[in-house]
Amino acid sequence: MKQVLFITYYWPPSGKASLHWPLNIIKYLPQFEWQPSVLTVNEDTFSQKDDSLLNEIDPALNVIKSKSFEPFDIYRKFTGKDKDEQLIASETISKANESLTHKISIWIRMNLFIPDARVGWYFSAVPAGNKILQKKKFDAIISIGPPHTTHLIGMSLSKKNKIPHIPVFIDPWVDIAYYKGFRRSKLTLAIDNHIEKSVMKNAKAVVLVTETMKNDYENKYDFINGKSHVLYWGYNEDGFLMEDGRWKMEDGKRKNEDGKRKNEEMLLHAGNIFDFQNPENFWKQLKTEIDKGRKLRIKFIGTVSPVIKEAIGKNCLTAYTEFPGFLPYNKLLNELTDASYLLVCATERRHVPGKLFEYLRTGKPIIAFGDDNEEVKNILTETNSGMIFNYNESGKEFFEKAGQFKTDFSIVKKFDRKKITEELSKILNNIT
Repeated sequence: MKQVLFITYYWPPSGKASLHWPLNIIKYLPQFEWQPSVLTVNEDTFSQKDDSLLNEIDPALNVIKSKSFEPFDIYRKFTGKDKDEQLIASETISKANESLTHKISIWIRMNLFIPDARVGWYFSAVPAGNKILQKKKFDAIISIGPPHTTHLIGMSLSKKNKIPHIPVFIDPWVDIAYYKGFRRSKLTLAIDNHIEKSVMKNAKAVVLVTETMKNDYENKYDFINGKSHVLYWGYNEDGFLMEDGRWKMEDGKRKNEDGKRKNEEMLLHAGNIFDFQNPENFWKQLKTEIDKGRKLRIKFIGTVSPVIKEAIGKNCLTAYTEFPGFLPYNKLLNELTDASYLLVCATERRHVPGKLFEYLRTGKPIIAFGDDNEEVKNILTETNSGMIFNYNESGKEFFEKAGQFKTDFSIVKKFDRKKITEELSKILNNIT
């Protein structure tokens, strides 16, 4: 088999949603004649842990870990938090926090850590990577970002060892959505753009997870035309067919369903939800639906920003809302398949949220919010699975039409990560 080195910051037992793409791709690649190895960080101290994901790793897989300087340890001290306190992603960049220490910490993060707060890993990962590449012949290097520090590591290893590099962009780099509304200096932006361009030039192929992001990057860097590819985030079909005594999915219907409250409808959002993903008029509509007699409840699995929580309270929805926080992945799937409706909020027009594909596989009606997001709209329309609204809309029409959505699983299953892995193997074969 040909050999490929994956560089990914997130790896089990981290419970970060960003690791599911590389975790499944790495699992299936040997079926397509590519043997992966993994270079990752020694410990991710920011994300919640999900030990169940360790079971997804082949014991024979070569995983190399190196230490990283973690600025979030300093952030905890600077903002007066306990050293072991779990940080909440949506709170660390929330504008609702008016404290001086919070504002200073955001400025430092936006301007002094280039390309991102994980840049401290670069200084141990590059020597560790070179050591791997000197011991064994590799045919390609794949880096998964964000954090985009992984792409710097990949470029360095690629140049020194003359091995083709493929950066995979889950999110944009210089103008990632959560930078919006924060001040970054001209010097910071100049350095960040220079590094991004260098990675793009060195890459033998570039993989992006949305068509819109691909088009934007091709307009920004015309030299990647012909070497850029779209591989959607997708979902793991095997996970939905796995028997574990609790659930099994077959075309959107879970066997042995239990625990549902009689005549109650559950609207569920999974993953982080940030200040800038706040559909204010939707919360008002939910309260209207409840006031009309609808037995509707809301559940947020994952972190919820202060602005969202404030909006829930402002619209008198607190009594109807649950905040269970982070859940292990298998329990998350249980929750998705038990829900009546699934809520997804895109950050911007280039964003196709990863959770959307797992939502699609459940067959439950999906309500999405995202300004001018034609790609999400097209996916929902093509699969007949839901509707998308702009953030200033109420979503009233969704509740009127929810019963009409019958998901087309023949289309959904093209997003199975096993099929996406096959496409990646073709890209790898082409560049080698």
